[in-house]
Amino acid sequence: MSRARVGAPRRRPTSRPETVVREMRVADMANVLGIERDTYPVPWSRAMFLAELGRRNGLGLVATDGPDVVGYLMAAEQAGVWHVLNVSVRRPQRGRGVGEALLRALLERAEPQAPSGFTLEVRVSNDPAIRLYRRMGFVDHGVRRGYYSDNGEDALVMWRGGTPEDG
Repeated sequence: MSRARVGAPRRRPTSRPETVVREMRVADMANVLGIERDTYPVPWSRAMFLAELGRRNGLGLVATDGPDVVGYLMAAEQAGVWHVLNVSVRRPQRGRGVGEALLRALLERAEPQAPSGFTLEVRVSNDPAIRLYRRMGFVDHGVRRGYYSDNGEDALVMWRGGTPEDG
């Protein structure tokens, strides 16, 4: 009589550090700018990041994997709406939940101060980001034609927990 193995084979645990999300610090700027320049054809400058960090109603978050900054998120509140301004993850870490961890941290921190919800624009060609935003409860709300200055690409406008008509 032969015995069949039941269940999937065990996988060895990896020694990868856990992703931690925390508030962005000025000391993170070199790493954030590196990710920004590698991601966007028209990157934000150091001055733009520092201006956003200095806003009373702004929030900058970084995701770390051990000592390394592997992603960041910038958001700002205006009139009860949180605008997700910038989300980016270092290329080797994309698809591993870093962007989702950043968005979850934003929602946890900002939802109590977001009576009119959250909004963002995303390139219509950025399918992985659109799928993530939809999974996180954002819904399509329109298109801004020619929104991106580098190539004239359209932006999909998405909302979570409110729309302009709600405010």
